[in-house]
Amino acid sequence: MHIWVDADACPVVIKEILFRAAARTGLSMTLVANQPITIPRAANIRFIQVMGGFDVADNEIVRRLTAGDLVVTQDIPLAAEVIEKGGLALNPRGEHYTPDSIKSRLSMRNFMETLRETGVNTGGPAKLSQTDRQNFANQLDQIVLRYRGL
Repeated sequence: MHIWVDADACPVVIKEILFRAAARTGLSMTLVANQPITIPRAANIRFIQVMGGFDVADNEIVRRLTAGDLVVTQDIPLAAEVIEKGGLALNPRGEHYTPDSIKSRLSMRNFMETLRETGVNTGGPAKLSQTDRQNFANQLDQIVLRYRGL
C-alpha cells in the first residue's frame, strides 16, 4: 500500500499525523501539490510538485495510483476516481469513503455546487476539530492494520 496525499488542501495537523504514521509503519507516502510543501527527511516520504491548474494534482494522483493504495483527500470527485480504480479514500475528518457512500456524497456535492452557482451562500466546512483529528488517526490506523492483515 502506498499513501497518496492530496496536499494542497490537506490541513497541517493531518499531514503531521500522516508523517508520524509513515515513520511508525514504514509505509511509503507521497504528497502531491502545486505549491512547495516541507516534508520530513525520510526515505519513505516524498513530495511531487505539479503545475498549477484545475485538478492537476488530482489527475497526477489518479495516474500513479494502483489498486489497494490509500488516498487522503477531501475532494469528493477525486475520492470517486480513487475508488473506481480500486484504491481506498479517506478524508481529513476520518470519513472512509466506500463504493456505497461515495455515490451519495457525490450527489450532495453536486447539489451544493448547483446552489452556489445560483448565488446561494452555502457556507464552508466547519473548522477541523479535535474529534475530527482523532477520527482521522483512528481510521488511518484501522486501514493500515487491515492492510497488514492484523
